[in-house]
Amino acid sequence: MYPAAFEYLKARSVRDAIAFLKQHGDDAKLLAGGQSLVPMMKLRVARPKVLIDIHRIADLNYIREESGAIRLGAMTRHVQIEESSLIREKIPMLAEAASKIADTQVRNRGTIGGALVQADPCGDYGAVVLALNAQMKCVGQRGDRVIPATDFFTFAYSTALETDEILTEIVMPLPDKCSAGVYLKLEKVAGDFAIASAAVQLSLDSGGACNEVGIGVTGAGMVPQKALAVESLLRGKTMSSALIDQAGQLIQESAEPIEDLRGSAAYKKKALGAILRRAIREALQRADARKPS
Repeated sequence: MYPAAFEYLKARSVRDAIAFLKQHGDDAKLLAGGQSLVPMMKLRVARPKVLIDIHRIADLNYIREESGAIRLGAMTRHVQIEESSLIREKIPMLAEAASKIADTQVRNRGTIGGALVQADPCGDYGAVVLALNAQMKCVGQRGDRVIPATDFFTFAYSTALETDEILTEIVMPLPDKCSAGVYLKLEKVAGDFAIASAAVQLSLDSGGACNEVGIGVTGAGMVPQKALAVESLLRGKTMSSALIDQAGQLIQESAEPIEDLRGSAAYKKKALGAILRRAIREALQRADARKPS
């Protein structure tokens, strides 16, 4: 199918994009990598009257370490994250997530900002930014503001961004040097959206107790979720098989997945519990090699 008719505008700067958004309001959509929006437009699921192309804004494409955090411009492409030596060294879980997105073409064109703003309940980055306690920097007519990842996703395909705001930067605090992370997802075929996924970042003290932990999951509801109850369960405790099993049971009990073509709600609950247990075990193995002696 062909998309419905739309006006095409090219933004050369963030200021241009904000001005276009203010002018056209709810009729406008931003085009970043286009790997989600364009297919939806071709199916006429999305019908923006105005398409604002921001992929020429070079200032939004970067990966750098600054002030104890990794900062990523919203137009940074998945393949850049996947291949970044800085990301692989400092936050390898993020590179893992990028490598699992769709296929080579999508990873070469798609952007982290576009994926986060798309807010697909089964997307890969949502769990990661929640586990890492990331912050989203946004710019609009009223100036700059920062939205914590925990407040960013409001519903399926919806975020806390105002209609005249653009996501410009994702800030991820650097995990402790003794910390280790894992991103795992269950998918029907390689590169598909997740049936369930879990991002786990944790560190251990010299006695083997979990002193810091961040967990994000998808497949538990209409938005990616930060597993606060599971974090509280693990924090300060010595890790054991029984404790990990309890964590999986806890996420199953709290999950409210939607039944769809990827599986029933009951199946997704069990899948989420299983993938979280596996992610915790793998993160534990990695963190054990880094814990202080």
